[in-house]
Amino acid sequence: MIATNAERLAAARAEAYALPLAELNPARPEQFQNDTMWPYFERLRAEDPVHYTAESNYGPYWSITKYNDIMAVDTNHTVFSSEGGITIASQDGEQGPLPMFIAMDPPKHDEQRKTVNPAVSPFNLARLEPLIRERAAKILDSLPIGEEFDWVDKVSMELTAMTLATLFDMPQEDRRKLTYWSDVVTAVPGQGLIDTLEQKFAIFTEYHAYFTELWNQRVNAEPGNDLISMLAHGPATRNMSPREYFGNIVLLTVGGNDTTRNTITGSVLALNQNPDQYAKLRANPDLITSMVSETIRWQTPLPHMRRIATQDIEFQGKQIRKGDKVVMWYVSGNRDDTVIERPNDYIIDRARPRQHLSFGFGIHRCVGNRLAELQLTIIWQEILKRFPTIQVVAEPKRVFSTFVKGYESMRVVIPSRV
Repeated sequence: MIATNAERLAAARAEAYALPLAELNPARPEQFQNDTMWPYFERLRAEDPVHYTAESNYGPYWSITKYNDIMAVDTNHTVFSSEGGITIASQDGEQGPLPMFIAMDPPKHDEQRKTVNPAVSPFNLARLEPLIRERAAKILDSLPIGEEFDWVDKVSMELTAMTLATLFDMPQEDRRKLTYWSDVVTAVPGQGLIDTLEQKFAIFTEYHAYFTELWNQRVNAEPGNDLISMLAHGPATRNMSPREYFGNIVLLTVGGNDTTRNTITGSVLALNQNPDQYAKLRANPDLITSMVSETIRWQTPLPHMRRIATQDIEFQGKQIRKGDKVVMWYVSGNRDDTVIERPNDYIIDRARPRQHLSFGFGIHRCVGNRLAELQLTIIWQEILKRFPTIQVVAEPKRVFSTFVKGYESMRVVIPSRV
């Protein structure tokens, strides 16, 4: 298994450095699925950190690959706008991209974001913590010992779906619908989950209808603490169109599901690939907090975000034109050795573990970042109480995507309980 991975990476490195620089196109989902995108970004950071790709499946685009350059773009929403979508792929559909607050600029962005903020406030997280802990314990206590199983399905998906269903105040028996819908949103047709765009839109109709029903229930009830109720009663959101409401539901579903779930899986994988760090964690569970931050950096669950230039601008010596697509590659910035020491190494007791780009910066910084950290912290506190080790027994199956750096499945064995 390891030899094959090393061979794949060696072949990718040879290609990355053999290609003429102008032809380098890092937005290739098959490379993310094979985990072989690293050398392309390594070369771009060194030779052409603000890089123009003239031809790709997503049209022409700029790649921003270094940590400080990404921060500069991310914190300048006046010149680099989120309007119209945040992924390198333009959204399909006759009506254009779905509106959602992450794909808006101020003032509308700020007003809508403020509406959902209380759901992930310190007060609400303190209220959620015992519930998340109880569910994490229940999930872990139900796992088989000495038998192979899929960690993604049994643990990562379960915990995040349970938490998200609670935030929406929807029935727990429907929680796996959230997982499924979230996967459909980011799925590429023909790669396993869905076959065609028509099928994707048909599933969206069902997804939309489910949440329309929840809206209708909440709008006619007293305001509650859940996300739907906040949207239905919030001054900035209660009069939004059904399409805009659905856009925000899609954002909260994907943001609240994919990212945390893939980082939970990534933490088990990273500790298996770095047994010295796993031993360090077992010896000192106080390192869980910094291990969580290091995993979020190492995993970078959303490899990129896209912006559109609102005006001509010279950026790091390159001329970016009004209307150009600008892609911030967080996955590359998180491996920038001019900012992060030994960035390719997984080190759970780094001096500055929260120095990473995975949550973004500026007005669009991830609204649920503290909830993500809380879920990861709790699951690892509960794991260490129960299991001396979790062994990954095969290379995980990764997602075919440049937007979600995740895992479809990962086979593990837990040899024994504590």
